[in-house]
Amino acid sequence: MTQRTVIAELAGLEDGPVKVQGWVDTVRDQKKVQFVVLRDETGALQLVNPRSEGREQISDTISSLAQGTMLTVTGDLKKDERVKLGGLEVKVGEITVESEADPETPIADDTSIDKRLDWRFLDLRTPRNNTLFRAQTTFTHAMRDYWYERDYIEVFTPKLMASASESNAELFKVDYFDRPAYLAQSPQFFKQMAQSAGFGKIFEIGPVFRADPSFTSRHATEFTGVDAEISWIDSHADVMNMQEELMRTALQAVSERHGDAIKQHFDVDVKVPDVAFPRIPLLEAREIVQSRGHKFERDDLDMDPEGEREIGRWALEEHGSEFVFLTDYPVSIRPFYHMRHEHDASLTKSYDLIWNGVEISTGAQREHRIDVLEQQIREKGLEPEELSFYLDFFRYGAPPHGGFGMGLARMMMLMLHQANLREVTYLFRGPNRLTP
Repeated sequence: MTQRTVIAELAGLEDGPVKVQGWVDTVRDQKKVQFVVLRDETGALQLVNPRSEGREQISDTISSLAQGTMLTVTGDLKKDERVKLGGLEVKVGEITVESEADPETPIADDTSIDKRLDWRFLDLRTPRNNTLFRAQTTFTHAMRDYWYERDYIEVFTPKLMASASESNAELFKVDYFDRPAYLAQSPQFFKQMAQSAGFGKIFEIGPVFRADPSFTSRHATEFTGVDAEISWIDSHADVMNMQEELMRTALQAVSERHGDAIKQHFDVDVKVPDVAFPRIPLLEAREIVQSRGHKFERDDLDMDPEGEREIGRWALEEHGSEFVFLTDYPVSIRPFYHMRHEHDASLTKSYDLIWNGVEISTGAQREHRIDVLEQQIREKGLEPEELSFYLDFFRYGAPPHGGFGMGLARMMMLMLHQANLREVTYLFRGPNRLTP
């Protein structure tokens, strides 16, 4: 049996017999010769079939092919510089239709995003989307390599929980035998448990669920979270140092492996940071944004989306950086488990990371002293008894620790300069979408 060769590997072969498999992209059915552009997961190839006596069955088969039809083709590979598609072609010897496609496709290049998501498997067949998810694979692999080489432990935390880990308002409630359970909106508590367990440094890449009815271009009800937590830190600056190095490493890997393809399909240069990410206290950042003409309408002290965009522009103009850390968030807009500054108890040892004007991550040093934790829980209007299982993690000693969480799709959206999270998510989930 002739072994299948993927299209990307054909250029390295000598002329001669090959077997290729893929789907029909286009057919040019001419009087004396037929051409088929065949695609597989690695590229596109020109098939050629001269119409001649004894080849009527092959010719008839090619004439009937619809876009998307899955084929197995054996034939002779020939290098020919005149062929625009890679400088090679395969003369068809035998052709087998593995599955036929309906001739009328439900989507086109100009179809709306919602309709394309209805037919996501067809939408994903494009070289552009293939490049996107190959880049995502490299991005996550590089992050895992970074952590693995530094002796981090990978964990897989449960996604069914008995209570909230952050906000009750963002919980999906599910029936769990004779009691309610909730889909995890963060691995936060279990990341911290790993510190009390003596794991030292851990990471997780896994699903996160948020019952957030937002219809913005950058929110989803289910997404892939990228989280890390480390022990024995001096402050949140140690977490920022690690995250900055991680991002630089991952972007370098994507640039080296996919930079040309991303430039071809997205017209984007993957920029590997070559300067330190600027770090600026949130309240100072708000003053900078206001001095540049932005007026905050919100009642709290947090950034709004336009404020993020403006501080992103400032970081690029003043520091040549697509990234900027906003640090030292007020206690009023941070969860109870963020550690507070010794010199100013109104501020937390926390940060957000802004990339291209959009927040991608929240990180902090966590409070590890149980008496302080209990006090901060009460100050947030909660009862320590409701979080007893979490507080147990700190009753038998816990090291100073901190970490961060990021959304993978949001990072891909910003890396590729896409306007919508839906474009970079394999199968998007939002308030109005549960299928396919």
